[in-house]
Amino acid sequence: MTRLFRGAFIIWVMLRYGLDELFLTSFQKPWLNVLARILTVGRNLQAPRGQRIREALEKLGPIFVKFGQVLSTRRDLMPVDIADELALLQDRVPPFSSHIAVATIERAFNKKLLDIFVSFDHEPIASASIAQVHFAVIKDRTGKIRDVAVKVLRPNMLKAIEKDLSLMRMMAGWVDGLSADGKRLKPREVVAEFDKYLHDELDLVREASSAAQLRRNMAGLDLVLIPEMFWDYCMTEVIVMERMNGVPISQVEKLRAAGVDIPKLARDGVTIFFTQVFRDGFFHADMHPGNIQVSLEPATFGRYISLDFGIVGTLTEVDKEYLAQNFTAFFRRDYKRVAELHIESGWVPAATRVDELESAIRSVCEPYFDRPLKEISLGLVLMRLFQTSRRFQVEIQPQLVLLQKTLLNIEGLGRQLDPELDLWNTAKPFLETWMLNQLGPKKLLEQLKNEAPRYAKLLPELPRLLVNFLQAPKAGDDRLMAQLLLEQKRTNRLLQALTYIVFGFVLGLVAMQFLAHAQVF
Repeated sequence: MTRLFRGAFIIWVMLRYGLDELFLTSFQKPWLNVLARILTVGRNLQAPRGQRIREALEKLGPIFVKFGQVLSTRRDLMPVDIADELALLQDRVPPFSSHIAVATIERAFNKKLLDIFVSFDHEPIASASIAQVHFAVIKDRTGKIRDVAVKVLRPNMLKAIEKDLSLMRMMAGWVDGLSADGKRLKPREVVAEFDKYLHDELDLVREASSAAQLRRNMAGLDLVLIPEMFWDYCMTEVIVMERMNGVPISQVEKLRAAGVDIPKLARDGVTIFFTQVFRDGFFHADMHPGNIQVSLEPATFGRYISLDFGIVGTLTEVDKEYLAQNFTAFFRRDYKRVAELHIESGWVPAATRVDELESAIRSVCEPYFDRPLKEISLGLVLMRLFQTSRRFQVEIQPQLVLLQKTLLNIEGLGRQLDPELDLWNTAKPFLETWMLNQLGPKKLLEQLKNEAPRYAKLLPELPRLLVNFLQAPKAGDDRLMAQLLLEQKRTNRLLQALTYIVFGFVLGLVAMQFLAHAQVF
């Protein structure tokens, strides 16, 4: 019965905000219009469609708000006006009772609150759709008093999201089956992607481990602070981390008054992003202003503070190399190479004409070079690229969706901090260094070091294997013949490995001489 009422409420909201006219344009039936008028007397559809969709999702509650946030990243599926409006969605969720938070903590640790914390602030400092945060004080393993932030999962979240996800899947099936426009939006695919992200966010230990990984990765960069996780206090429903003190990055005037170098802050944000993506292949994928602060402490003045690690993105070495080659070709305005890379990677059909794809990419990218960020909209560039991708049947790469979302976050952050920022020239030196590291002798030595253990066991056997290889087997001795053939194969593998090592060192010396007199760009 509860599910029936919830489904009826969702349908009423969809009709109230005119979503039937937006998504069922190829399924216009007189009875549907009559039903909509009866159920939603006096509905006003004068507002833009993107605004109506956003308001409907806010009306439906936090799970649908989160769904809209994920949907806003799929600019390959959504018209730009809708995607831009959905990007405005915020977790406007009132906090749940501190008594419930305390009960959740005590259940997770099987202890009384005062046996866990020295003190606990019952008033939450932040509240979102998945969890809320309280400040507290603990004693760490050394007995030192530490100020911490306690993140507590909202109660009954799994049951609530499963109920709404079930309804979403059902509605996605309706939209997919009733409307040609709906098929184009791939509603089943979108709901499945949302399902994955949401379930990942419900495991707070997963978030804590992601934060710990980012903290290790960023330790030597001195540009960003990431809270330490206290593992003795981390459970699925509760995690405890170092309390961070900073000013929200959206308060630009306050930061400027405190003496923060705002243009440098904008450049540092780009550096952090490209470092996480290309060096580590592991990046914070929810970098909207609500999750970013700036430290004003003397020891860490002007550094970023990253918060909320529920969504992180990962890239393989193949992804990183492909993206780096694309960016490199893009910065050099080598659109032919960009087109060739798309064909080589299989992202477009093999029969695609390079010159046609090159011309289409040039028409999208060329107008935006040598312009400050205030004159560029990455959203518009991505929209035009997606339009081009549809024309050439480019396959959407799921592993890059979070990267696209984060790039748009970086654009918004940079535009807010320094509209004069040249995003391309700020990123170019980083990519130059990265490409040199990928092609240079340092990378070669690293690969040789990684391969060394594989051949270490074979080296002591080399003399015996060579002697056996040179000995001729007796006629009819099948066992000896089989043994020698086996040892011959092992010898061949070893000789091949040694050949690769010698060739690698020679190639490294040549590369060192070449790189000393040449530049990649």
